[in-house]
Amino acid sequence: VQLQASGGGLVQAGGSLRLSCAASGGTFSSIGMGWFRQAPGKEREFVAAISWSGGSTSIADSVKGRFTISRDNAKNTVYLQMNSLKPEDTAIYYCAADRTGWGGRSLSYDYWGQGTQVTVSS
Repeated sequence: VQLQASGGGLVQAGGSLRLSCAASGGTFSSIGMGWFRQAPGKEREFVAAISWSGGSTSIADSVKGRFTISRDNAKNTVYLQMNSLKPEDTAIYYCAADRTGWGGRSLSYDYWGQGTQVTVSS
C-alpha cells in the first residue's frame, strides 16, 4: 500500500486545513487508517484513527472537538479536517494504514505516508 498525504500549509491560529491521504496498491476498504503527527524535538503522537468502514473513529484528547477524521472508500482517501488550529498543532502530519485493525498505537500500522507539514502561526 502506498500513501500520499497532501493539504498541509501555513495557516493563522484559528484557521482551518483539510489534509488528504490517497492510498493505492491495496484494498483500501478493508484497511484501518490513522493520522499521527510529529513536532520538532518531540515524539510522534497519535491524532486520529478510523475503522475500515468509517463507522468508528478515535480522536486524541488534544484535538478532540477541533479535528475530525473521515474516509471515502470510493476514492481510496482518508481526510483530517482541522479547525480552530493552534500554534501547538504545528507538526509534520503522517497518514498510516493498518491491515489488521485500527487505533492509536503507531506500532500497529504497517504503511506510512511521507508526511505533510502543517504550520500554525500565532
